[in-house]
Amino acid sequence: MTTRTLAVVSAGLGVPSSTRLLADRLTTATVAALRERGEDATVEVVELREHARDLADAFVTGFPNAALRAAIETVTGADGVIAVTPVFTASYSGLFKSFADVLDRDALTGTPVLLAATAGTARHSLVLEHAMRPLFAYLRAVTVPTAVFAAAEDWAGGEGTSQELAGRITRAAGELADVVTGRPASARPADPFADVPSFEDLLRGNP
Repeated sequence: MTTRTLAVVSAGLGVPSSTRLLADRLTTATVAALRERGEDATVEVVELREHARDLADAFVTGFPNAALRAAIETVTGADGVIAVTPVFTASYSGLFKSFADVLDRDALTGTPVLLAATAGTARHSLVLEHAMRPLFAYLRAVTVPTAVFAAAEDWAGGEGTSQELAGRITRAAGELADVVTGRPASARPADPFADVPSFEDLLRGNP
């Protein structure tokens, strides 16, 4: 059985957050859809709130530190990506955009991506189409047709989901699974700095 890697990017700020809750629902549904298609899955979650300072440092220095570099490699090396952001000021959050800004433009070329967003009201649902989809088109990712938006009223009884939201989650997860299983399993990208000697070795005269 082929094992696929799913990278889940959550830009929620709170703990817990509706953004992470939606990300978890989408992940569970996608893993189930992959298994229905005869493939297993491993899941790696990137919580962007844990990398807020790392992202700021990367903008100032021009280089990601080890923790942020690992998060970037998790996303760029995955067979499929689930990307979920809260809506701030009628668009994706600044934290979400900051992470997109540190990705190489070609790093997600051809990668299947499921887009999702959360907000307090359904009036922001078009963020998925006028903001998120163009962003990932610029990154040359392959976004699945169904994007999932969850407003406050979609969460029935806290962690439950409305019938409409559950249906969107199932449909989007199936679309992502279809695209992922139609592609060869990806390998982790090689680290271009893997063979670079450390600064300490250079000081010792060991090239």
